[in-house]
Amino acid sequence: MEQEVELNIGERLRTLRNKHGLSQRALARKASVTNGIISLIEQNRTSPSVSTLKKILDAFPISLSDFFTFELAIQDKIVYSSSELVEIGGGGFSYKQVGGHLKAKALQILHETIEPGADSGDDMLRHNSEEGGVVIRGRLELTVGSETWVLESGDAYYFDSRIPHRFRNPWDEVCEVVSACTPPSF
Repeated sequence: MEQEVELNIGERLRTLRNKHGLSQRALARKASVTNGIISLIEQNRTSPSVSTLKKILDAFPISLSDFFTFELAIQDKIVYSSSELVEIGGGGFSYKQVGGHLKAKALQILHETIEPGADSGDDMLRHNSEEGGVVIRGRLELTVGSETWVLESGDAYYFDSRIPHRFRNPWDEVCEVVSACTPPSF
């Protein structure tokens, strides 16, 4: 059982390092450890102490518990078929999210379908991020603060999501939008 944990640590560290685009030397410098220790851990030739592992992980935006629980396959996934997009919408809004686990991600991407007559609600939305999108079909009414715009196919928006905002489709045709939010907060 101990060998399985060691293998897991090496693979997880290598996956995390590669995800952040760091060489072993760059990670060693950031973590103030030797390049050799990074190499030995990734090769499963040594098992780091908790304090050494914590020191290395401090070079990334990840906790010790998240390090042991993130799913390796999800971190490496690059392409998603349309059937793999995760539906997170409702009430006349379909939000199909790229990827299911965004906890350690910096970006949320959505393929939105807004039915005729759908409205994001009387209460304006607010969340701690920035968002943008491109209307790819139909029309969209966007209110940010006290200003309202009508966007048509090909038009785009980008704003600070902490400003109260609202989306509506008061027309008879479906509106389709591809949007992004960073950090994921919607």
